[in-house]
Amino acid sequence: MAVVTATFGLWLVAWALVVPVFEAPDETAHIDAAVHVALGGEWVDPGALQVSNAVQAAKAEQATKPADQWSTVSGLLQGAPGPSATVNQMTQHPPTAYLAGGLVLRAVDYGDLRWDHAFLALRLADALAVTALPLLVWASVRRVTRSPRAALVGALALFATPELASIGSSVSNDAPVLLVAGVVAWLATRLLTGDTRWRTTIALAVALGALVWIKGTGLPAVPFVAVVVLFAGAGVLSLRRRVVRTVVAMAVSGGIGAWWWVHNWFAYGRVQPNGYTAMRPPKDFPPGEHPTLGHFLDVSWGTLARTFWGSFGGRAQVSMGDLLTAVLTLVALVVLVGWAFRRGPQLRIALCLAVFPALLIGIQNRTSAHSYLTTTEVAATQGRYYFPAIVCLVVLSALAWRRLVPAGRARSWAAVALAVLLPAVGVYGFAVASAWFWNAALFPVTGRGLLRYSELGPVPPAVLAVVVVLVAAGLVASVVRVARAGRRGAVDAPVAAR
Repeated sequence: MAVVTATFGLWLVAWALVVPVFEAPDETAHIDAAVHVALGGEWVDPGALQVSNAVQAAKAEQATKPADQWSTVSGLLQGAPGPSATVNQMTQHPPTAYLAGGLVLRAVDYGDLRWDHAFLALRLADALAVTALPLLVWASVRRVTRSPRAALVGALALFATPELASIGSSVSNDAPVLLVAGVVAWLATRLLTGDTRWRTTIALAVALGALVWIKGTGLPAVPFVAVVVLFAGAGVLSLRRRVVRTVVAMAVSGGIGAWWWVHNWFAYGRVQPNGYTAMRPPKDFPPGEHPTLGHFLDVSWGTLARTFWGSFGGRAQVSMGDLLTAVLTLVALVVLVGWAFRRGPQLRIALCLAVFPALLIGIQNRTSAHSYLTTTEVAATQGRYYFPAIVCLVVLSALAWRRLVPAGRARSWAAVALAVLLPAVGVYGFAVASAWFWNAALFPVTGRGLLRYSELGPVPPAVLAVVVVLVAAGLVASVVRVARAGRRGAVDAPVAAR
């Protein structure tokens, strides 16, 4: 498992190096917010922060100059002081992730660094945080399925969503959410599989409090954790004891993370203010036009599928292909819905784990529908909003595939096939992004693409090539490990409840 985790960390580094700075979703605003905090700026009301002229100047240099002529951060701040007219919507979120980003910038003495190197430090810090995700998936799948091989394949499944790697290696507040939400899901699986110790419940409550202190996408985890604690130990613990545990867990997590959302309620009259109001004000449909369910479903389905699996760039302009992402989504949904919730001893576990992604899906679609009805735009349709529940989704998928494929030789072949095909999807997505950003969308890499990367990339092309080769070696070693696990019969080794 150490090989898979290290390989995933290098995978994130490769994505941090191959996607140009400012080309990840909302990265301009995230970077600006981190710089704002590093400079000691106040965390103002939603919609009241404006992107600095210095960050805008960095984007202008990126578009007009070779990298060896780019300024340091201090040079940008001196040459382009003050705010621009562009709204930075990130103050709709808690400042937690940006406080961490500000500490990273100060630790690397960002003022003296060329701006792309300073912002790359932020990317690498996020990548480091997300590196533990395969380990959390592995531990969760192994706990529920009691299969070391299924756990390893589950960890490799993370490579199948290159969008996850792109987001996890960009400057954003999603990276710490991925880590802490993964911890929440892992601890939830422990409770649901028999670990009813108080210390596990309190650890889950602390992790939940930290999660909701980072971003609003963690709020659906509150009812999820309540359900998990309430139903964990049913048949062993009395209902009264489980209710007490649930109340304590909610009190502990609320004491840690609720302050920001309570502040919002009293300050703005709502839990999650909208930082986009100035950029996307309400407006009516043109005369003769009206909202339709067909249009909403068409835009929502297509966008969510693309941006969950792989649609890269600040405006999601680089796609792995609508057909591929639609097929991947359909296969995943059919397998999960058809086989994850069959009757049996693990049904309660599956239903509890499904609460988190179900809430994310419901809330996201409600927000998107509200935007459509009030602004005429089907907005907030981003598949990355489901990533906080990625551990739950992988565990549910592992349950489903094990029920779909019979035990024995068929399951061994299926495990090896998935271990190959899942990372292959990610590798294809990486190739698509690399070709788009650096090689005029052409395959294979040309001399012109290498020259462009050497002029504008954050590191020499040889460094990126070494990282990619190490990732490839790690993936091959992981596939071999899956194949050997089947031959040794280490498939369904029991896992202790504690």
